[in-house]
Amino acid sequence: MSHRTFNLPDLGEGLTEAEIVRWLVAEGDEIQIDQPVVEVETAKSVVEIPSPFAGRVVTLHGQQGQTVDVGAPLISVETDTEEMAQYREEERAGTGHVLVGYGPEATPSVGRRRRPRRAATAAPAPTAPAPATPKAAPLVVSPLVRRLAREHGVDIRRLRGSGAGGMITREDVEQAAAATAQPSPPPAETAPTSAAAAPPPSTGTAAPAPPSTGETERRIPLSAAGRAAAANLARSRAEIPEATVWVDVDATPLVELRESARTPDDPGPGLMAYLAAFVVAALREYPVFNGRFDAERNEIVSSTQINLGIAVQGERGLVVPTIMDAGPMSVAELDRAIDEVTARARSGRVSPAELAAGTFTLNNYGHLGVDGSAAIINYPQVAILGVGRIMDRPWVVHGQIQPRKITQLCFVFDHRVADGGTAAGFMRAVADAIENPVRALARR
Repeated sequence: MSHRTFNLPDLGEGLTEAEIVRWLVAEGDEIQIDQPVVEVETAKSVVEIPSPFAGRVVTLHGQQGQTVDVGAPLISVETDTEEMAQYREEERAGTGHVLVGYGPEATPSVGRRRRPRRAATAAPAPTAPAPATPKAAPLVVSPLVRRLAREHGVDIRRLRGSGAGGMITREDVEQAAAATAQPSPPPAETAPTSAAAAPPPSTGTAAPAPPSTGETERRIPLSAAGRAAAANLARSRAEIPEATVWVDVDATPLVELRESARTPDDPGPGLMAYLAAFVVAALREYPVFNGRFDAERNEIVSSTQINLGIAVQGERGLVVPTIMDAGPMSVAELDRAIDEVTARARSGRVSPAELAAGTFTLNNYGHLGVDGSAAIINYPQVAILGVGRIMDRPWVVHGQIQPRKITQLCFVFDHRVADGGTAAGFMRAVADAIENPVRALARR
């Protein structure tokens, strides 16, 4: 029998850590290869991670709610020696399931494998650089680690990985970079040369001690999802010069249309499906809002495919899953797609790729009882449309005051890609469709 420790693998999308949501096994359990052992949360997505080892669980490294870095120990398993040898042969052959950041070697090995040598003791530096000794190619290295190595000028081919199976981790690169860095000499200590540098004169009375905050404050650390969201929102506000326009809309015709489509056996499409259809039509007319802005090249990048993001308040916060290629979908198809992505988002089953694929975001905060909101653009997109709650309000219709179903649209856009006139045109395209939905649907 032997003990094997499985480290948190690279989960892709440039992620460097994950939060343990739920252990699927307990210490002492017998597990099989590829059996899911833990659920982790990364960038608001919950992912099941399978074990590359079979055997008895010895140690679970981490508690639920704890954040674990990529490459850090996750689970230790007591394995059968013969079974482990068979698994290693399959791994070298490239068979079986392979986790991101793990698996067979990048270059197939030839002949028997040599045991790594111990580090040599310090020796006098040679007068001329000696030729480098070729080493075996390292195991699969994540793109994040490769980029970090390039930034620090570290050759990963010369590193000995400390991760599972010799995987080169972020810590290996950072240690190598620190070892080659030349420390700068400490600044010489000098006596104060001005009154500002000298300590303040004593007044004879002690300064009051700062008030204790130990019992009046409570610090709440952000989860991995919260940190990802905070970084994205901060980047949006820091880099995008946003502008906001809004308009009150008479949604009575849309509500009536939706009610007329209901039957005892079929509730028909929801209001969000109609709104999504109107947004898609407006984006076809104003494609500048369906894309991103390339600041390095000062170019507007307009996408030919409308990937509609739907803001959803899930168990782990606000997420924006994507309806891929929403352009050709009917109202009924959009309704089913919205239901599907909303259900998965609320249970945390949306992949990071789905969260990053959107080209435009539709945010319905009306169900939260909110009339309006100046939303933050979902970076790197260039616009977001918010819809407030629908309320009965007095409204002038043909010169007469009548009770109507009124909602507010709020459109936030990147002012680098369009001016107020273009934004107003987009807003009116959506608003006019809400006020005359039959004509708008006939034109799709």
